[in-house]
Amino acid sequence: MFLEIPDVLTAEEVAQLKSIAQSAKFVDGRISSPHSTVKDNLQVDHADEGYQVSSRMMATALQRNEAFRNYAFPALMAPPLLARYEPGMKYGVHSDSAVMTVGQRQLRSDLSCTIFLNEPEAYEGGALAVHLGSRVIEFKLKPGDAVVYPSTTLHEVTPVTRGERLVGITFIESQIVDSTLRELLYDLDEVAALEGFNMSPENRTRLQHVRTNLRRMWSATK
Repeated sequence: MFLEIPDVLTAEEVAQLKSIAQSAKFVDGRISSPHSTVKDNLQVDHADEGYQVSSRMMATALQRNEAFRNYAFPALMAPPLLARYEPGMKYGVHSDSAVMTVGQRQLRSDLSCTIFLNEPEAYEGGALAVHLGSRVIEFKLKPGDAVVYPSTTLHEVTPVTRGERLVGITFIESQIVDSTLRELLYDLDEVAALEGFNMSPENRTRLQHVRTNLRRMWSATK
């Protein structure tokens, strides 16, 4: 299951992130995946001042977004990172690392997130392509929009043939480890939000009781 989230970033935040990207130092993306033979992109240098500012801005935007919180049930999030693709660059078919170091602890990557920062027509190619069996689903969203998808999927960034692809990326450890249970709880929460006040107060309370205890039980599977 995928979730497209419109307007995670405001227009002002998108403009500020683009400005940071223009002046920040970018390095070979393989610095974070030294053994990858399919990764060919650039990422902002962690030593650059723009890294901290841009990462904090994107993290704040995701954390304040109700749709993101309701879908991901985030327990821990990797600091978002600006990534750039110039003509000829791509990221071949891969799956994301299962465990990443964040600060003093390890993060289990349950979900991956891409925040798009430039107009789709500003570059050719560069789609996020997620492989589902024999089908491929492509995402190329407008600036400020994000897509969240399971880190377990095979995916790629198709070759950029013109222009520049600029995105923010991050990875999320969810409170709900099992993706099936996470999606069921998300659907139940959506139904409760849409229909809860059409119920009697007694049934609404019972529904809330079920939702709360399922979340408690399924969170314990970590």
